[in-house]
Amino acid sequence: MKKIVIKCGGSILDELTPSFFASLKELQNDGYQLVFVHGGGPDINKMLSMYQVEPEFHNGLRKTTEETLEVVELVLSGQTNRKLVQKLTENGFQAIGLNGSDGGLLQADFIDKDSLGFVGEIIKVNDELVSILIQESMIPVITPIAVHKATGHKLNINADYAAAAVASAIGAEQCIFVTDVKGILVEEKLVHSVEKEQVEKYIEDGTIYGGMIPKVTSAMSALDKGLSSVMIVSGKAAFFNGKEWKGTKIIGKEWSYNE
Repeated sequence: MKKIVIKCGGSILDELTPSFFASLKELQNDGYQLVFVHGGGPDINKMLSMYQVEPEFHNGLRKTTEETLEVVELVLSGQTNRKLVQKLTENGFQAIGLNGSDGGLLQADFIDKDSLGFVGEIIKVNDELVSILIQESMIPVITPIAVHKATGHKLNINADYAAAAVASAIGAEQCIFVTDVKGILVEEKLVHSVEKEQVEKYIEDGTIYGGMIPKVTSAMSALDKGLSSVMIVSGKAAFFNGKEWKGTKIIGKEWSYNE
């Protein structure tokens, strides 16, 4: 069984096109089982603003107080997840939304409670639950909310890290990061495959600049969590036609959450 994990950032959800969903159908026709993990940063920030809570970040991760966590879960499970499930349903897919804490799907420990609050790092994925759903031809759509291994407290997880953990745990052939660009462009030409070290050089010398930097570093962060490669594709266009991928594959090193 071929599996693929698709990470959608919150900012791209409203821009997904029919061509994107056509590529998902092509993946299914090619025998791939799909699993989604999504973020929700823009919607979370909007809701926090309504509650007059100023977003705080530490080393790129959202500092999460108990109050912030309530808002994060409310938005992710009640708004963003519903939105993505609905879009998949409207395009002919059988999708089911899951909070990452449901059924111990994502289990985590605190990273640094003093500086980050209720932010976790995944230590275990209930891959059996994912397998049950995909065997029934369902597409799990997972929020990056985990449950603490001992106390049962919920923890906020970086969505990129959550996607990497799920992909590694279920033995996915690929983990793709859906953005608003086709991939990495060098001299206006799409780079189809590149090693992580070269990407870092592109950032240093200014070849990759501006808003592309966070998109690329976001995908590469999953490599740090153990995946051998990740792919950046566009949510605004077709990225798979049954034979070839359209995007940029970034190659890192191998590692596994099951070790």
